[in-house]
Amino acid sequence: MNNRIDGRAFDELRPMKITTDFVKFAEGSCLIECGDTKVLCCASVEDKAPPHVPEGTGWVTAEYSMLPRANRERSKRDVAKLKLSPRSAEIQRLIGRSLRAAVDMTKLGERTITIDCDVLQGDGGTRTASVTGGFVALSLALEKLVRDGVLSEMPIKTCVAAVSAGIVDDRPLLDLCYAEDSRAQVDLNCVVTGEGELVEIQGTGEGRPFTVEEQQTLVELCWKGIREIQAIQRAALGG
Repeated sequence: MNNRIDGRAFDELRPMKITTDFVKFAEGSCLIECGDTKVLCCASVEDKAPPHVPEGTGWVTAEYSMLPRANRERSKRDVAKLKLSPRSAEIQRLIGRSLRAAVDMTKLGERTITIDCDVLQGDGGTRTASVTGGFVALSLALEKLVRDGVLSEMPIKTCVAAVSAGIVDDRPLLDLCYAEDSRAQVDLNCVVTGEGELVEIQGTGEGRPFTVEEQQTLVELCWKGIREIQAIQRAALGG
């Protein structure tokens, strides 16, 4: 029996829409909407690399934040707290790691691309939406560098996308909305390349421990969803 709050099947994604070139000045941008979650992703290019990367190579990094009224109640801005929240720091590191998996840093050259992911409205899955939308914004910025003659070829070596799955009331479900995520017994986020290789799995027993078999079930759900998401990414990028 299907009793999900929004009527979806257990293995069905929320409706997803990616609107490219959403803002005027960023080298690449998009608004990604996953159900009621909306994240603005903007890519900015800087013509220098951080000191920790090898000479002649570049870097891709990310910043993540939730606007004060992205949630049901107003949250304070990180700047008002004089430090980045531990949650925001963890998520932006995940986004950065995921996007770097898609780029050949030697072909990028000595430049840095920063992906800003700002949650306009949060209803579950903001980190996975940020990875998925962040890749689109990154790709658009790199396409612009190639068009402008700054790069001789695209440094993209694969695509990356992400989605969540979880166990709610002992049922495995794909792409949890907030009402499901808030009472999930198990929560898992998955980042996957275009070749189906895993970049990262974040699995947590929120309400109870889970088995290896249950983890595999959730990963397979995510893999199915990510194949659909990658098709949406390709369409947004005109591919």
